[in-house]
Amino acid sequence: MIKVADSSRIYLSSPHMSGREQLYINEAFDQNWIAPLGPNVDNFERELATYAGVADAAAVSSGTAAIHLALRLLDVQAGDVIYCSSLTFIASANPILYQGAEPVFIDSEPDTWNMSPDALERALREAEVLPKAVIVVNLYGQSAKMDEIMAICDRYSVPVVEDAAESLGAEFKGKKSGSFGKFGVFSFNGNKIITTSGGGMLVSNDEEALRKARFLATQARDPAPHYQHSEAGYNYRMSNILAGVGRAQLEVLDERVAARRAVFDRYVAAFGEVDGFNFMPEMDGTKHNRWLTTLTIDREKVGFTPMELIDRLAEDNIEARPVWKPLHMQPLFEEAKYYPHAEDYSVSDELFENGLCLPSGSNMTMEQQERVIAVIQEMVKRVKVSE
Repeated sequence: MIKVADSSRIYLSSPHMSGREQLYINEAFDQNWIAPLGPNVDNFERELATYAGVADAAAVSSGTAAIHLALRLLDVQAGDVIYCSSLTFIASANPILYQGAEPVFIDSEPDTWNMSPDALERALREAEVLPKAVIVVNLYGQSAKMDEIMAICDRYSVPVVEDAAESLGAEFKGKKSGSFGKFGVFSFNGNKIITTSGGGMLVSNDEEALRKARFLATQARDPAPHYQHSEAGYNYRMSNILAGVGRAQLEVLDERVAARRAVFDRYVAAFGEVDGFNFMPEMDGTKHNRWLTTLTIDREKVGFTPMELIDRLAEDNIEARPVWKPLHMQPLFEEAKYYPHAEDYSVSDELFENGLCLPSGSNMTMEQQERVIAVIQEMVKRVKVSE
């Protein structure tokens, strides 16, 4: 264990308040807008839509809720097929099950670690029944190859749900992440680049669809003086208090992106020349928000595995994690169909085996990051000496 003056816990990605959140919260209290909905919700939706470059946005309780609403708006029914990125958190796919639909998982590709256009094209070409939608995930803050994916899906007339839960603030060829599909989805969970502690946003250029989303998200209450309901709805709307937190967070989003990119740059400066360390790439013409700094480790070259490094960091009270376990490998989806990047090459399997995420918070101090770097450097040197 490396001796340091401050051995407090270093988290993977902790909340980072701007200092202005309390202003919006106090305003809500002063106006007695404590119940769900209110001016902060309305303004947060408008401000986020403007930032993302879309026509409208609907604030909801989570990113998962936003995906679920997108599938409802696309009239996904029991027995329908939905294609989904495999290398992602399970929240991307659980709403498929909520609707009784069947997930088919699509592999990643090496350039972005996101959905493989080759695998997607092959899946659509071989499909007996076309999917009702494609859920493409922008992993760890890097946009997928959206021009290729959109072109493929347009050719087959399949709508795209862009899961940008991890990529708010990222860009693809001058357009904001989340603005490409029929619907885009953002998450404001406590570990995201900005947070409302818990919350999400559904965005679209289809304003009528988002009016329906708000209706469904408020228990689908029909316009009547009494409580009347003609279809199933959900309690999915964001509270006015949390939306106030989100407004203050959105004001500093670009600063948070810059801070996380600086964290990434310092890791690259420290380990970029280590043979066997390969950081998640940033494709030309894109801007990665570097929500998490992720890399793969070649155990043959470095002499240790990602899990051995994760365990070593844990000894010094530092949180690190493997990359997402692909959904096609999860017990819940063991019967689901899966299309790898190539017939004999599964990129997501390889990334899961060799990948890990390092502490990346925008509120990490230089001393904290130096502590992480020192532990990793010590492990690299120790293995080289033992050789």
